[in-house]
Parts: sequence; structure tokens; C-alpha cells
Amino acid sequence: MDTVGVVGLGLMGGALAGRFLGAGLRVVGFDLRDECRRRLAAAGGSVAPSVWGVFEAARTVVLSLPDSAAVAAVLAEAGDALAGVTVIDTTTGDPDATAAAGARLHAAGAEYLDATLTGSSREAALGELVVTVGGRAEAFAAAEAVFRLFARRWVHVGPWGSGARAKLAVNLVLGLNRAVLAEGLGFARACGLDPAALLDVLRASAAYSRVMDTKGPKMLAGDFAPEARLAQHLKDVRLILAQGAATGATLPLSDLHERLLTQLVRDGFGECDNSSVVRAFDAGGTV
Repeated sequence: MDTVGVVGLGLMGGALAGRFLGAGLRVVGFDLRDECRRRLAAAGGSVAPSVWGVFEAARTVVLSLPDSAAVAAVLAEAGDALAGVTVIDTTTGDPDATAAAGARLHAAGAEYLDATLTGSSREAALGELVVTVGGRAEAFAAAEAVFRLFARRWVHVGPWGSGARAKLAVNLVLGLNRAVLAEGLGFARACGLDPAALLDVLRASAAYSRVMDTKGPKMLAGDFAPEARLAQHLKDVRLILAQGAATGATLPLSDLHERLLTQLVRDGFGECDNSSVVRAFDAGGTV
């Protein structure tokens, strides 16, 4: 493997491309946005003229896209160039659509892994992601060399669609951890406590979660430069609720979380980092 394709060069896709370039690989990428294509070229990557061009140039192609509809559009555009390609789809999408895509691509002579990522673009740049992977076990084993370039752990969790389902479960817990931390910091402030001092206490207590390290300082500083956008997490929560409705899962906390995030997006925080959930708990906030 000397060439990797990347389709979708936003926060996460751009960070993944950077990891591949840093490992000495040739990266061929495409994105609809001019600024993303320019960033890849400035970093030393090659910009393909189209999605089809990426699949023609690379036998391993990583997708980093906003949703399942975008994935379907990209795969349709790739057309007959899919044959013989291993597609590593890092998109957090609809698990049923993901499973169907895996079956279609396998029939077309391609390998497909739904390799969903836990971590932010900053963690991707550091090679610290966790990957939950659905697909054929043989394809997973063959792709481990790719995962090793950007992840600290990668786990095969089942057939096509399983990676997406596992990621939704992870995001359910992770998103609620962020919201609970934000509520706790808002509670401390309302009670006249120093939120920074409380964050130190929380980190040393049984209440600790890693979110306190990655998002706590951003919440305190009001630093919402995006590492993972709040609107994207709202999309994930809606997928969680849809899967819950389909499977009979009981999700009252996720239902409340969806309402909270929806209001934050209406208030203009959709493109901000997901640490901006703390704004829901300001005095006179949205909930």
C-alpha cells in the first residue's frame, strides 16, 4: 500500500489524510469544498478531479462524510471503479444503510468496512482514535495496517452495519457525558462555586470521565473552535433515537438530549465544537 484515497477532507478527513502523509504514503483526495482541496494540496497530497478519480488512483479509499446519503452518492459516482477497492467508511451513518452498502459492494467485487471513529479531529491528528469495525473478518485483518496509522485501538465488532451500531452506542454515552459535565459546571457556577476548581475535583473523584480532560477546559474557556461539530452530534442522536424506535430500546435521556441539542443549533451553535453544549446551562439558557 503506497497510495491511500480520502473522500471528504473536512475536520476528520483532513486529519486522517495528514496521518497518511506523515507515514510517507501518497494521498489522493477529493472534497466538494475548495478550501478542503487547497489544504490537502498544501500539505503535499494530490487532489483528484472527482470521486471517480480517487477510486481510480487508490486501492484503499477512506470515506469521511457527514451522513449515509453522502456515502451513497459517493459510491454511486465511483461506479465501476469500485471493483478491487477496499472502502473504509468512517462515516457515522444509518446502520441499516451501512449494512446494505456492504452487501452491494461485496457483490460488485469490492471490500467494505464500516470503520466508525471515536475521538475528535485533534485525536485523529495524534493517532489516538478508537475504531469499531463492521465487515468481513478477512477484510478487517487486511486493513489493520491502515488503522494502525491513525488509531490506538481497533476492534472488529461484527458484520456490515455493526461498526455503525457500536459507534451510536459509544456516542450515546459520550454525548451524555458531555451534557452531564456541562450541567454540573453550570450548577457549580449557579451555586457560587468556581467551576475550574470543581473540574479539578471531578477529575480526582469517582465521577471522572475522559470528557473532563478533552472538553472541560474548552467549556471553561468558552473555546468552541470545532474539533467535532455540535450539529454532527445532533445527527448522531437522531440516528440513535431512530434505531431505538426500530428495536424497542428505551432512550429517555437521549430524547431529552435531542431536544437540548436542537435548541442549541437554533441558537447558532451548530457549527461550534460539541463542548458548546455548556451554553445550554448558562443562566437563562435554553433548558
